[in-house]
Amino acid sequence: MAFLGVEESLCGRRWVGPGLEAERAAAALAQGAGLPDALCRVLARQGVDGEALEGFLAPTLRDLLPDPRGLRDMEIAAERICRAVRAGERIAVFADYDVDGGAAAALLMLWLRGVGREATLYVPDRVEEGYGPNEAAMQRLAREHRLIVCVDCGTLSHAAIAAVNGAADVVVVDHHLGGETLPPALAVVNPNRQDESGELGHLCAAGVVFLLLVELRRQMRGTGAPEGPDLLGMLDLVALATVADVVPLVGVNRALVRQGLKVMARRERPGLVALADLARLDSPPESHHLGFVFGPRINAGGRIGAADLGARLLMAQQRDEAESLALRLDALNRERRAIEDEVRRSALAQAEARGLDAPLVWAAGEGWHPGVVGIVAARLKEATNRPAIVIGFDGETGKGSGRSIPGVDLGAAIQRLAAEGLLLGGGGHRMAAGLTVARGQIEPAMARLGELLARQGAGAALPHDLALDGMLMPGAADTVLIREIERAGPFGAAAPAPRFAFPDLVVHHQRRVGDAHLRLSLGDGLGARIEAIAFGVCESRLGHALQNHGGARFHVAGRLEVNRWNGRERVQLRLEDAAPASEG
Repeated sequence: MAFLGVEESLCGRRWVGPGLEAERAAAALAQGAGLPDALCRVLARQGVDGEALEGFLAPTLRDLLPDPRGLRDMEIAAERICRAVRAGERIAVFADYDVDGGAAAALLMLWLRGVGREATLYVPDRVEEGYGPNEAAMQRLAREHRLIVCVDCGTLSHAAIAAVNGAADVVVVDHHLGGETLPPALAVVNPNRQDESGELGHLCAAGVVFLLLVELRRQMRGTGAPEGPDLLGMLDLVALATVADVVPLVGVNRALVRQGLKVMARRERPGLVALADLARLDSPPESHHLGFVFGPRINAGGRIGAADLGARLLMAQQRDEAESLALRLDALNRERRAIEDEVRRSALAQAEARGLDAPLVWAAGEGWHPGVVGIVAARLKEATNRPAIVIGFDGETGKGSGRSIPGVDLGAAIQRLAAEGLLLGGGGHRMAAGLTVARGQIEPAMARLGELLARQGAGAALPHDLALDGMLMPGAADTVLIREIERAGPFGAAAPAPRFAFPDLVVHHQRRVGDAHLRLSLGDGLGARIEAIAFGVCESRLGHALQNHGGARFHVAGRLEVNRWNGRERVQLRLEDAAPASEG
């Protein structure tokens, strides 16, 4: 049965509430721990029981950080880097062009700087060179460097790494899915190697690099050499990459993000301070800021500009340099949005014509910029509750990106397609992946991918289901409750931010804000009210109904947040959907 009886909302969605088992688990938590019902519902949805409650609500690195030596090749990699540091060898860092790659490179290069060694940064151009090490770039680096460390890439780069054997040692620090064989590197540190247990497979590359830094510090201790910078002070970069790379916020990732946000609140990293000021953040960053404010701007350089801008911003130590880089990235991000909008409209129309009920939604177009196909895939995934692939063709070859939904391993499926010969190449991780496909193979490749994803459960949920954690009344939604709910965070991949329904409300006031946003004051008829903001809805069916309500009452749904302005705090509902109460 639909939640509050909403079978089709104003956004065309069916509302789905917690199942009976989750309701019982939430009630047991509330009774046993004396916690607010809303918090217990969020905890129950994440599978937390009374025994795990204390550790979940207060995750610490002391309890959760694994021993780096539990990863294969970790000691070999750290020993080789330490030897290069002591011998004064030239070191190059080859990084991916996204936030995770930039943060991973910044972590390693800042640590090297802290022990008195400068490294060379190399980030490939997305359009000209593509993802990961290539033979020409690696050979150029090998002519002037004795050690090349590949971060957030390299696990599948057999030919490029083989091309420098004998000229330079290569260390790979990555998290993307490994193949049946490893490249001929001195060390491959990757929790997603096929011979790893997979227990740390949820780490992003920056998380793996952080473990490497812990091992480096251990090996440097007692040698008389500097041990490097305070590692805890570098957790802001790990938190940023963990959220932006949409890896699951489970296990140690929760502690890394929690602690990283505390570091970020100190405003000590010039690049992140410059971005926060550009975005006019007047409060400490929260998890969603990392994914939706910082992440897109840092990514913009790799998508449509100079590929190394993001990493350089994160490494910047002078305020003037950081502000200049942040301005360039902000301008590129605006340009990226314009390109994205055009591709998104075409991709959505194509996917709708193909049908949105299949296990996989996909679209392909001539000349679609490779820097935005991943973002558009994320938009399709959000709109359809399905894994999505978007491909841009240049001649007979298409390069695409995909985004997945919880419980569906897209990276493994794409890697299998490549092994079967339906793709020219591909790989990634559970939630995001990339591929290269020949034009003549796109139909059979996408059909086969849909089959593989269906076996994992893709397509089981209705495309327009809106999952809700429960029901609240306006009088209960205060800042105290929101802070209680936030104890179940951080929220992100595999741990969505809670969404609640507010039943039978009347619109007291509404006004248009900006081009398409709507600000509202909603009440329950008993004197309690809640302020709400609905983004981009003014020209939609939802926006028209709320603006021309004629006194009608609505069930509304969305995410609670604290709106901070000029030092004042107030509760705000980020309204995502509504339905006429008379039909509930």
